Amino acid sequence: MLLWAEQSPDELCPEGNGHPAGNEHPYCAGPGELVNVLADAVPGFRADSGEAVSATAWLPSRGGSPLPSSALVADPSRSRARPRLMPWSVPAYRVSPADAIPIFQAGKGQGMLTTGVSVGGDLAYWSQAVRFGAALVARQQFLPGTIHDADGARATWVPLFIGADAERLARLSQRMPASARALSGSGAGQPPDQPAATVLRTFVAAVADSLIRSVNGAPEVIAPKGRREKLAFDSVHDAWLSGLKSIDGAVHGTQEQLGQLRAQVAEWQRPIALTASAPFRVCFRLEEPPEPPGDEPDVAATQRDGWYLRYLLQSHADRSLLLPASAVWKTGGQRVRELERDGFNPREFLLASLGQASGVCAGVADSLQRKRPAGRKLDAAMAYQFLTRESIALEEAGYGIILPAWWTRRGTKTRPTIRANVKTPQMQGGGGVSLATMLELDLEVALGDQVMTARELEALAQLKTPLVRLRGQWVELNANEIREALDFWNRKGEITLQDVIRLAVGAGETPGGLDVDGVSASGWIDDLLGQLTGRAEFQELETPEGFCGTLRPYQQRGYSWLAYLRRWGLGACLADDMGLGKTVQTLAAIQQDRRDGVAGSVLLVCPTSVLNNWRKEAARFTPDLPLMVHHGPSRRRDAEFVAEARQHAIVVASYGAQNIKNPATRQARAARSLGADYRVALTGTPVENHVGDLWSVMQFLNPGLLGTEGEFKRNYFIPIQAEGDEGAAQRLQRATGPFILRRLKTDRAIITDLPEKVETKEFCPLTREQATLYEAVLQEAEQALAEAEGIGRRGAILGTLTKLKQVCNHPRQLLGDNSAIGGRSGKLARLQDMLEEIIAVGDRALIFSQFAEMGDILQRHIQDTFGKEAMFLHGGVSRRQRDRMVERFQDTRNGPPVFILSLRAGGTGLNLTAANHVFHYDRWWNPAVENQATDRAFRIGQTSNVQVHKFMCAGTLEERIDLMIEAKQANAERVVGTGEGWLTKLSNDELRDVLSLSSEAAVA
Repeated sequence: MLLWAEQSPDELCPEGNGHPAGNEHPYCAGPGELVNVLADAVPGFRADSGEAVSATAWLPSRGGSPLPSSALVADPSRSRARPRLMPWSVPAYRVSPADAIPIFQAGKGQGMLTTGVSVGGDLAYWSQAVRFGAALVARQQFLPGTIHDADGARATWVPLFIGADAERLARLSQRMPASARALSGSGAGQPPDQPAATVLRTFVAAVADSLIRSVNGAPEVIAPKGRREKLAFDSVHDAWLSGLKSIDGAVHGTQEQLGQLRAQVAEWQRPIALTASAPFRVCFRLEEPPEPPGDEPDVAATQRDGWYLRYLLQSHADRSLLLPASAVWKTGGQRVRELERDGFNPREFLLASLGQASGVCAGVADSLQRKRPAGRKLDAAMAYQFLTRESIALEEAGYGIILPAWWTRRGTKTRPTIRANVKTPQMQGGGGVSLATMLELDLEVALGDQVMTARELEALAQLKTPLVRLRGQWVELNANEIREALDFWNRKGEITLQDVIRLAVGAGETPGGLDVDGVSASGWIDDLLGQLTGRAEFQELETPEGFCGTLRPYQQRGYSWLAYLRRWGLGACLADDMGLGKTVQTLAAIQQDRRDGVAGSVLLVCPTSVLNNWRKEAARFTPDLPLMVHHGPSRRRDAEFVAEARQHAIVVASYGAQNIKNPATRQARAARSLGADYRVALTGTPVENHVGDLWSVMQFLNPGLLGTEGEFKRNYFIPIQAEGDEGAAQRLQRATGPFILRRLKTDRAIITDLPEKVETKEFCPLTREQATLYEAVLQEAEQALAEAEGIGRRGAILGTLTKLKQVCNHPRQLLGDNSAIGGRSGKLARLQDMLEEIIAVGDRALIFSQFAEMGDILQRHIQDTFGKEAMFLHGGVSRRQRDRMVERFQDTRNGPPVFILSLRAGGTGLNLTAANHVFHYDRWWNPAVENQATDRAFRIGQTSNVQVHKFMCAGTLEERIDLMIEAKQANAERVVGTGEGWLTKLSNDELRDVLSLSSEAAVA
């Protein structure tokens, strides 16, 4: 297998004069760089596992240059000329299938292999193919075989593509990108022309063979019939068996011996080959017994035989075309004669297929004792065995299966269900009630709308078959489950309120594991369950007294929802879209708690990048609630911390423990161990990686709601992630829905609720490095200003302002070096968090900066972090290039999600209505200029609400100047109309107050 990589030509040829000669690929990374990347990004990869080679890549080309595979590598060509395939020499790295598998696993479902390294479309495709091969191996869908070529003979493991696997192979081959077949050996004169299906089949076979050999102790193989005499150890048969377990699979022998082995293996595989190539497949149809006499008891009908497993031939081309086996055995049948004229022997095929199926289904094996098997009679126990086990195995092996409609998912598969009746204690509201409150519970077992009697259950518990005829319907029962239900029914049941809630939302354990059909109650329990399950609306509250602000109607509902769940001690996940006000709704709920007399502090754990936002928002909306920030090296500890925390309504802390979606982390375990009356999680992406995120979030909010982690994996994770089980997804949604509130900006009720433009301020912390540089710039300025006068003083002030703004943006901008980007800027960390959510939901963003150098830094970091193109429009871009950038960004289907613009180059004259987020990364301190930039997105043609995010570092000149502008907004044009010039008129003392680094500046 050959691996190669593209790289920006700027990185390859920084001087711009290193265009490669001949047909060498201009964007190709060297094998050394490729190996270094793989060693860093792929666990278990060994740098000595392959070799550097030269290969030919046949790529779409235009104007004598290959088209870049991604805009991350180079700008797309603007030529409208038709591209043509051309050969390009590329340095590649050749690895064996076994060594390539970890690489494909690392690229599975990932946009980025590591920072700065994106996964190509062909690598992502082959990662899917690896999973396909692994699934075949896991289900043992393979046979031993041989390969004979010019190099001799090799023993190999051959995957079987039968039934659903053959269909999956066909679907996967249709999705193969052209780049997956672009490589050929060095010097090839023609592009590769192998069909996609052939290439994919060869690849999956190589993967399966490698995986089987890597398992300790490959499967035991019985030698094919043929030579039975005792052979020497180095005989061709022994060599073949040994080769199936060796690394290279080599089989040594004379030409005659190898030819004989080849013929014997082919004869041994013939039944499988016949099945795979036939136009038909054998199909099994389970037919239920005829209707019993009207006076026959259900138990008697259950115990009678009468089930029949019928054999048929089913056409691959038309699945509705079914030919009964009985018709195949009839001589002179027209359809059989037609098949025989086409060269297909239906009788031989039927017998061969039934012989293979007999190893899976005992009933089929018995029927083969007859000369012309057409089907098999079954009793209820055998029918149940076929329904639950044998039919599944046969279907996986490629056989057709037709089951009664009441059993299939599309039918009405009837099973008894539990109905729970809860006795409500005489209490008012939630007073004196907790989730641990014990309640009396009565259970009923029902079949459809009919409640079953104890006598019926007693009779059912004595039956030995799970397939039972009950009140005219065939249903699936388990005698042990029925006995457990009876035992529970016969004693007084007690259950906690928390378990009642779990039953009501479909997440609780029931006697015998039967499904819950409903939970009935009265009084306050009925109110609670009705509101949780959506049968009734929860009470919408007024804005709490002391809350300084106006809640929008959807925010009023959100805060009321939080207060409602808090009343019962239930955890809540507020998962509104970014910009809908999760912070404001949470503060309103905390304010309501205080007005209700709830004592104690609220611990709020958040990322450092939003710590200042919480402090500012709390001061604005809930000024009566004392807030304590627990952060930084000088924060109080132990008894001092406890004493101070008790004096505050809100304690804001930042330990990184807000990331609770990975349940195995120490932070997640610590968060779950905190004692609390109630818990709230705020997130814009409740499911970020997979549905396993939900278990971790819910285990924090409402411990035990979704069972243990093992139960969750068994009941939800594996069925949903691995099997695509819609029923499991619906059950999970039903269980978690009452505790997750998610509103999107695109919801009709929200759109009419929102203003057309929402402006928010993001108060970002400084990193330690930024704080140190900030102080250094101030010390330098102090000395310069003490000696400067007139125009020299003005220049010194403007120079200091520029340096301080550069420090707040990123240290690399001030230092002008080529140092690392990540982890050094509070602003950049906040921008990265917000872009992660924006890109995840498909939104688009403009990012304005007045510094071209900062635009370069932003572009590189965004592309390296997210593997998405971020265009950058600055003063050096030609008008033609600018128009092309705008055209591409406005393409809402294929355009890049992020557009970076320098304020001067992109502040006027552009129409960028595809964006619904506008970031001002650094401030111009001229409202008119900033508004002009915002209007690139917020103008005629905009169909979405636009969110404007203004970044500033808390406790620095950025925050203080913003406050000054806010205070003088009425005279803004007169005061700040010339940008920063008005600051040069301040005295040295006034400047010191504006520029100094305050104690409020959080250090990340």
